[in-house]
Amino acid sequence: MGEIRVGACSWTDRALVGSGWYPVGQRDAEGRLRYYAGRFGIVEVDSGYYALPSARNSRLWVERTPDDFVFDVKAFSLLTGHPTRSALLPGGLPADSRDPWVLDKVWARFADGIEPLREAGKLGVVLFQLPPWFRPGTRAEGFLAQCAERTAGWPVAVEFRHPAWWRDEQADTSRALLRTHGFAAVGVDMARTLPTSIPPVAPVTSSRVGVVRFHGRSSAWGTGSKEDRFRHDYTDDELGEWVPRLRTLAGQVEQLHVLFNNCCGVAAVRAAERMRDLLAV
Repeated sequence: MGEIRVGACSWTDRALVGSGWYPVGQRDAEGRLRYYAGRFGIVEVDSGYYALPSARNSRLWVERTPDDFVFDVKAFSLLTGHPTRSALLPGGLPADSRDPWVLDKVWARFADGIEPLREAGKLGVVLFQLPPWFRPGTRAEGFLAQCAERTAGWPVAVEFRHPAWWRDEQADTSRALLRTHGFAAVGVDMARTLPTSIPPVAPVTSSRVGVVRFHGRSSAWGTGSKEDRFRHDYTDDELGEWVPRLRTLAGQVEQLHVLFNNCCGVAAVRAAERMRDLLAV
């Protein structure tokens, strides 16, 4: 069975920082990361979606974590086809994902930002969470092929947010497409009664790594505030549903990343701790 790593999708979330989970004396930037890394072996850098990562921060993260700690880094919004404000781009570049020159600059800056993690062997995956309007089809296949060219040599995981990717006969096609590019498929747990709900599947498309992200089961997913979308405390029964699924997945990959994105107060870290206990890892 492959190694199972369980953690949260942020260690800097404002609600977590203000929750009291971090002890007195370890609430500065360095102290928080050292405290978190003393309890978990993985974290997702969700800030990579909102702002281009910096090499300086990556070097600090390397220094402040154990040798075997890993970071999954969320790809920057422009690289996944999401709307992006020009203010977030270097040198006043226009936020135009159709301009090859702009894309070249942004890809280069992103690559430079995560390079210290790669050099240190601490880059778990680069997570491409694709927009909910990203549907199966020729254009999507072309986009993924371009991503594969840009990320050659990187460990990449892809999360589809349009439910059609994992429904019925399309699921086999989706697995084959990701496997062709060497991308790991991301399994998702979320509210299951919404039109946009992703089925609770855990497809294997890479023997190296598997990723499952737990978003919580709030019915406000996609509509409410950030707090409303992620406010969910997982019960043991809800976590237990996934235990056999995760063990089966871990038996098919070298490493399994189980990450909790219900970042509202201590909900994510508490769920991660409980899942780790249930999996006995």
